[in-house]
Amino acid sequence: MASGTWNESIPGIGTFFVGIDIAPGRYRCDDGKGGWWVRFTGPGGGDPVGSWPLPAGPTEIEIPATDFAFETHVRTYWRRVADAASGSSSGAAELRPVTDPTLRADLDPLVRRRRPLVVLAPFSVLGAGFAGLPVFGSVWLLGMTMLAALVAIGAPTVFLDLTRAHELEKRRDRYVVPDDLDAEARTLLARAQTAVDTVRESEVNQEGLLESAENAVILPREEWEIAHALARQSRLREDGTDPGDELPEVEAALRPLREKLDRSVTAVTRRIEALERYAEHVRAADEALLAQRRVDDITGRAHEYDELVADTVRDDMALPEIERLTERSDDLLTVLRARLKDSAPDD
Repeated sequence: MASGTWNESIPGIGTFFVGIDIAPGRYRCDDGKGGWWVRFTGPGGGDPVGSWPLPAGPTEIEIPATDFAFETHVRTYWRRVADAASGSSSGAAELRPVTDPTLRADLDPLVRRRRPLVVLAPFSVLGAGFAGLPVFGSVWLLGMTMLAALVAIGAPTVFLDLTRAHELEKRRDRYVVPDDLDAEARTLLARAQTAVDTVRESEVNQEGLLESAENAVILPREEWEIAHALARQSRLREDGTDPGDELPEVEAALRPLREKLDRSVTAVTRRIEALERYAEHVRAADEALLAQRRVDDITGRAHEYDELVADTVRDDMALPEIERLTERSDDLLTVLRARLKDSAPDD
């Protein structure tokens, strides 16, 4: 799946970063029989949770915005059936983790290189069973055969998930989670992510009227570079809050550093404001597109108004006939009143 492009479905096999490859929400798989999934939760995905084997028939999974990644192996696919459930009111729960867009390209080859070792693991266990057969007998071989079967079933999931989580932890500088940010940085990142989402979810972008290919590359990179800078600013602000910083000598030493930090914050804020201006233009383009569709709809129904006018012309032609009928009714009324008067008894 292209980085930065959110679809309403997830392919059956693969690993996808939440907020980068896929949108958070509730997903449904029509038949997950024998498959499995893993949600990489916690900071940087360091707390994976999963389910295996999945039962036959439909199954659903909730992927919160705070998850780092989602790995799946099912025969069909997942489709989004609902938005993500509301989290807590804290800023951290509203933000999504942000990943270096190049991280996935680094992780996948590393995991693939370890896959052959996982495939050979059950054969190694079975070989140990045959090697111990002369010493331990057939019971040993039977036990090792059963163990080899369990390894063949469970090892790919467990080992590769642990490998991916380990590799993610080694690249801690390649992703930012909300806990890495202080309140000021969270506010700025929320503005940036709102602008990015506005562009991604716009009608003009989904219909390919914008430079969708460029957006798919540029927006994730912009979001990552902004989040990375905000995380560094948060760390530096925290480092500059020591009680001893109020001493005149320390204050004098920190002043030029704080000025540099302020310049960095100003630069990132300008970058976010540029994203917001872009999002505002896209929102205006959406409104123009909606208006154009409405005009096209009205234009397409113009023939109905022409037919209505033609019908009203026929109505005008019918007026003399209606007026003649009215005159006849007046004559009838006069005759009836005269008869009524003649038939009245004399006093």
